Amino acid sequence: MTTSLRSTVDRELMEIRDNLLRMGSLVDTAIDRSVEALKKRDADLARQIIHDDDTINDLRFTVEEECLALIATQQPAAGDLRTVVAAMNIVSDMERMADHATGIAKTVIRMGDEPLVKPLVDIPRMAEAVRDMLQRSLDAFVAHDAEAARAVAAQDDEIDHLHKAILEELLEIMAHDPETIARGTYLLWCAHNLEHIGDRVTNIAERIIFMTTGTMQELNRS
Repeated sequence: MTTSLRSTVDRELMEIRDNLLRMGSLVDTAIDRSVEALKKRDADLARQIIHDDDTINDLRFTVEEECLALIATQQPAAGDLRTVVAAMNIVSDMERMADHATGIAKTVIRMGDEPLVKPLVDIPRMAEAVRDMLQRSLDAFVAHDAEAARAVAAQDDEIDHLHKAILEELLEIMAHDPETIARGTYLLWCAHNLEHIGDRVTNIAERIIFMTTGTMQELNRS
């Protein structure tokens, strides 16, 4: 690869990386604000989250177009090509993560003024954990660090345990008082969305490992 071509590829890869990281920041904000809307029962904030999802969708398409343009015009070598393919898959997973945050926002709107069936404890913990996983996965992407990606995927066990605890607690509440079923179900939906976000971050970790090693490996599938 000539020096001029290398420079062009590096510049285009940097643009892809920057837009991917910008998208990651917006997804992180969406997750944070969705749980804040749930805690405060803030329907206006929930509507803003839903509205802002369009920006995240647009960024996904921008990154995908940049990746396809680089492949078509620069014919990247194996390592660069894996980075481009990983980026395309990562923005797809992040777009779905934003959809899950939007799902929580829609649940907040549906709940209206109904009181929460229980104080929020584990759901905010889940949100903090998945946000931490997302940030660490993006750091691993930038650093091309497969071991860091594996550590991120291992954290998904924490998300699963919190999800299970929420499920068991809410089912017990609903079993003892059928009048809480609707309100309990709302919180189950929120927890389920956060659990799916953890799964999406695990997908990102798998793509980072592929990007850095050339080996596609499924993580946490047992």
